[in-house]
Amino acid sequence: MTSATDPAHRGTDLPAVPIGVAPNGARRGRADHVALPLDAAALARDALACAQLGASWFHVHVRDAAGAHSLDPALYRDAFAAIRAEVGDALLLQMTTEAAGRYRPAQQIAAVRALRPPAVSIAVRELLADAGDYAQACALLRELATDGCAVQFIAYAAADLERLRGWLADSGAELAVEVLLVLGAYAGPRDGRPQELPGLLRQLDPDWGWSVCAFGPDEAACLLAAAALGGGVRVGFENNLWLPDGRVAADNAELLRHLVDVLAGVGLRPASAAQTRARFLRG
Repeated sequence: MTSATDPAHRGTDLPAVPIGVAPNGARRGRADHVALPLDAAALARDALACAQLGASWFHVHVRDAAGAHSLDPALYRDAFAAIRAEVGDALLLQMTTEAAGRYRPAQQIAAVRALRPPAVSIAVRELLADAGDYAQACALLRELATDGCAVQFIAYAAADLERLRGWLADSGAELAVEVLLVLGAYAGPRDGRPQELPGLLRQLDPDWGWSVCAFGPDEAACLLAAAALGGGVRVGFENNLWLPDGRVAADNAELLRHLVDVLAGVGLRPASAAQTRARFLRG
C-alpha cells in the first residue's frame, strides 16, 4: 500500500476518522452471507479491499476447523500473517477476546498473553465475569500497557463504563483508554439507534478516547453521528449486513464504501493506520 493509493493521504486538511472493519464476528456463518470471511485467506482478501477503501484497523475473529469461534493463538498467528502479506502495515490488526459462550475469563486472558497482539478488544462485562480472576485481569492490563498494545474496551451500557473505571484504578496500569460503545445488542436482538449515543458519551471520562459500532440497518446513521462528534467508527458484517436502502451488502467492502462516501459528504476522511494507532495509544 503506497501513500498515493491510501485514501487517508488525500484531502489532508479534513478531520481524520479511524475506521475499523469487523468482517465476520463470532456468530454468523456462510448461511447468513456467502461472502462472510471465515479463514485466513478470505480474511486477507477482505482486509486488502477494506484497506484500499480507507479502513485503518481490522477487528479479527478466527474460526476452528468446524467453523466455530476460537481464541486459538496459532489460528490468530496464521490469520495475521496472511493479512500482513496483503496489506503490510496499512491496517492495525486487532484480536478479540469475545467469549461467545465458549471461553471463561481465565481462557481469554491466557489467549491474549500467548499471542501478544498489537491491538486487542476486551468486553468489560466478559473479562470481569469471574470474580476469582480479577487479580489476573488487573495484571493483564499492566502487561498490555508495558507491551504498548492498543487496547479497546467494549461497553454496551453505562454499567460497563463504571466497572471499567474501577478496574483501571485497581490495576494501576498506565494505559491509554479507548472505548468501543456498542449501540444495540445481540441479545434481544436490538438494533442500534443514534439516539443512544449522547447518554453513553456523558458517562465517559474526559481523557478517554471512543469509537462506535452498531447493530442493524441504522449502522451508517449511528456511525455518521459518532464521527461527527469526534469518535472513531467500526463497520462490518459482525454487526450488520444491510445498506441503508434495505439491500443486503455484497460484502464488507460495500458497507465500508458507503460509509466512506457518507463521511466524505460531511467533510470527514479516513485516518491512516499510523494515525489510528497513535490516537488509540494517545501517542
